[in-house]
Amino acid sequence: MIGLESPWVLLGLPLPWLVMRLLPPAQGGPGLALYFPLSPGVEVQGINQQTARRPIYRLALGILAWVALVLAAAGPYWAGPPIDLPVSGRDLMLAVDVSGSMEQRDYELNGRPISRLQAVQAVASLFIERRVGDRLGLVLFGSRPYLQVPLTFDRQTVTELLQEAIVGLAGRETALGDAIGLAVRHLRDQPPGGKILILLTDGANNAGVLAPLEAAGFAAQLGVKIYPIGIGGGELGMRSLLGLRWQGRGDDFDPETLRGIARVTGGRAFFVGSREDLEEVYAEIDRLEPRVRAAQPYRPKRALFVWPASLTLMLSVLIALDLAIPSSLGQPGAG
Repeated sequence: MIGLESPWVLLGLPLPWLVMRLLPPAQGGPGLALYFPLSPGVEVQGINQQTARRPIYRLALGILAWVALVLAAAGPYWAGPPIDLPVSGRDLMLAVDVSGSMEQRDYELNGRPISRLQAVQAVASLFIERRVGDRLGLVLFGSRPYLQVPLTFDRQTVTELLQEAIVGLAGRETALGDAIGLAVRHLRDQPPGGKILILLTDGANNAGVLAPLEAAGFAAQLGVKIYPIGIGGGELGMRSLLGLRWQGRGDDFDPETLRGIARVTGGRAFFVGSREDLEEVYAEIDRLEPRVRAAQPYRPKRALFVWPASLTLMLSVLIALDLAIPSSLGQPGAG
């Protein structure tokens, strides 16, 4: 079906006619004429009434252009068939660390080394695909946090923007507390229950203005559960000549802070050293009880104002060209 965002704008359709009827016509008089010098013997040919009369087609073009302009301002749109939104689900924010340490290549995928961020992207994409009924948001953080995707049912967009994330995009340091604060701010206005923040990081807080535990306290007050996932426990280093690897964590890894964040908000902290561990964590989060929502029908809309606006532009160009090119109709001796 087709509708209008602002149908009251159509009340402006008769405005040109009202102006013409209510305002007095312009009066000629001294001072309105344009004088210019002429050579002796040159006569000025007057314009007869037929030439001065406005052509009917030009008036029609003007009326049509005005109607199209008012229609574009009214905001026409096409509304598709109603879609029932899911009646249950969670509000999930993913806060992903993209600081410099996330480029450490201590995970494996199909037998080849990959970075910590690539491991998160590979597993989180599968997790997002299974989030039917949940609303998802994405925060990327390094030296400062940025909201990449607000809460949405569009899982494909969240996946694409997560896959496009690169190490160092938000700085090389780790503003853990600020990332929690930004994510919680976008969850606070949601109804209570089912508000979850999944925090993926491999480092300690060394940037920003908000302490992680202080931010966790704000989250607890607003009913947001935080599930920190420490991903700094992969196989550090490259394979040696003897084919050996060694296990360990980065020097700035801070598991106690992550456990404190989970404890304050009622969540649970996880520490993973492989892609399989990440998959188990996401499976555990899958078992969280979803929040029941009231069903709300939704109609997808597509704006159509561009069509009448384009018509107005084309008609205006035609009128301008017609005014710029003198017509020979009504001139003495024409025909």
